[in-house]
Amino acid sequence: MDGGQPLLSPQEAQHLSPVLLAYVGDAIYELYVRLHYLLPPQRIQAYHRQVVGQVRAEQQSLHLQTLRQHLTEAESAIVRRGRNAATSAPKRVKVSVYQQATALEALVGYLYLTDPARLKVLWQYLVFCDSP
Repeated sequence: MDGGQPLLSPQEAQHLSPVLLAYVGDAIYELYVRLHYLLPPQRIQAYHRQVVGQVRAEQQSLHLQTLRQHLTEAESAIVRRGRNAATSAPKRVKVSVYQQATALEALVGYLYLTDPARLKVLWQYLVFCDSP
């Protein structure tokens, strides 16, 4: 979460499918959540419980709702592309919730690749509870 240099230009990232952006975003989102819970030191089971509680589709959907008011038009377009790319969902999750989670992951992937500093700014708006 250092806000480093972009890996791709926005134009290059626009050529990536929203599923691919979500694939990258899923990994980055989980890494950010893991880093969030890194301190204070605790047992690995406690880390795992906290992280799993935050990377669930339901929580990601809620986080997207928190961020919506802070998004630019271009970011909102990425969210729409990500949402529309999720056409099915695991049995335990409503399709609409899964679509929102995929949309958040696509946004995270897009910003990680094109504007890590912006991702860091948006990350500050999210609130993480300590219990799943």
